[in-house]
Amino acid sequence: MRVGVLTSSRADYSIYFPLLKEMKNDMFFDVDIIAFGTHLSEKHGKTVDQIFADGFKVPYQIKTLIDGNSPEAVSGSMGQTISNFATLWHNEKFDLVFCLGDRYEMFAACASGVPFNVKFAHIHGGEQTMGAIDEVFRHSITHMSAIHFTSTQKYAERVVELKHDTKHIYNVGALSMDNLKAIPLLSVEAFREKFGIDLSLPSILITLHPETVSYEKNEGYVDTLTDALKHIEGYQFIITMPNADTMGDMIRKKLGVFIANHPAATGVESFGTVGYLSCMKYCNFMLGNTSSGLIEASFFPKYVINLGNRQDGRLLTSNVVTVAIEKDAILNAVAAFSSFVPSKNGAIYGNGNSARTIIDILKKVAV
Repeated sequence: MRVGVLTSSRADYSIYFPLLKEMKNDMFFDVDIIAFGTHLSEKHGKTVDQIFADGFKVPYQIKTLIDGNSPEAVSGSMGQTISNFATLWHNEKFDLVFCLGDRYEMFAACASGVPFNVKFAHIHGGEQTMGAIDEVFRHSITHMSAIHFTSTQKYAERVVELKHDTKHIYNVGALSMDNLKAIPLLSVEAFREKFGIDLSLPSILITLHPETVSYEKNEGYVDTLTDALKHIEGYQFIITMPNADTMGDMIRKKLGVFIANHPAATGVESFGTVGYLSCMKYCNFMLGNTSSGLIEASFFPKYVINLGNRQDGRLLTSNVVTVAIEKDAILNAVAAFSSFVPSKNGAIYGNGNSARTIIDILKKVAV
């Protein structure tokens, strides 16, 4: 089976990772990685290099990102993605192409393939993020896809509602659980040697992405967060940079100013999969609005302060507390960490065998 894998960022690549490893070692599959979006951006860490470092080939690297992240730039990037991918879909034929999640870049790459009858397999469909325009793109990708691999049974049922059909909809769990189950994470000492950050110190792992539904509010949000951080003592702040959504550059700049003027803060463009999950393992808790706080963090489980509305609609496990992006609310949630009691939430995201399950399904069904 000739398989294409669409990856536009560090985030989706880290989720794909266990599936890519399984397919690479299985002679049934001939896999071509198609990298685009922020993977090719120096500003965002040129994370395509991580794919090479992990031992994979990337035969297709398609430039799609327009500088800036205003609504005009995002729309222009979508148009460029559709146009540039048309050449790929015209010249190359795949039996199946994997797409993942809900990003506008992923939507554009898939939309470009529709006139060519490209068969897409969608991972992480059926979810909701009411605070982001990703909501629109995710469900659109679902409608453009022929096969669906969801992370929970509830999300599989939502895909059935969207498609008005039960055919080729499979709850396989979250591939991120495969990563956490199988990848040897770094020790505190190895992490310090590689990144220069001492995780033996009390640490908060922080990521703030833009809320793209109400993007004009993001400046106030990042100001509120950094103001709250100035009143938190006894922790080092490990801040990963936001993605390339609308207003992402503004958040990046303001976080950069805070980091430069706060001795306890460290900014990181990209840890890579192993580094990020290792940091998650050893930090005291997470703060922000990234989906990894709702999915991967449930594995440990890690206390998570989920900020604002970006992730509204996703399933919340007992380790997550959602608060408004308000100074007092954030500080109260931080104070509440002292009474947090870890409790396993069951296997709502599967048992860490998602990649193998996907492969077994593909070998049995005709798409």
